[in-house]
Amino acid sequence: MNKYEVMVIVKPAEEEATNAVIEKIEALIARVGGTVEKVDRWGKRHLAYPVKKFTDGFYVLVNFQAAPTEIQEIDRVMKINDEILKHLIVKHEK
Repeated sequence: MNKYEVMVIVKPAEEEATNAVIEKIEALIARVGGTVEKVDRWGKRHLAYPVKKFTDGFYVLVNFQAAPTEIQEIDRVMKINDEILKHLIVKHEK
């Protein structure tokens, strides 16, 4: 298992809707056999440029461990989620 972090920008919405998206991300990581180590909510911030016609987004940083073969599945599911504006998965080097 390798350590990764994913930065996610969620559509700006009410807190309950944002929490639901974060729970879905945590459930996705658990479903593929990974473990979530830390969830850091940065809050709502102004974007440098409009993304999907949104000028604000809710930033969330998730640190997790997962098998390298499962990262493609996590990436695929995040791409098709309409509530996620952008995401980036980065591997931590040891």
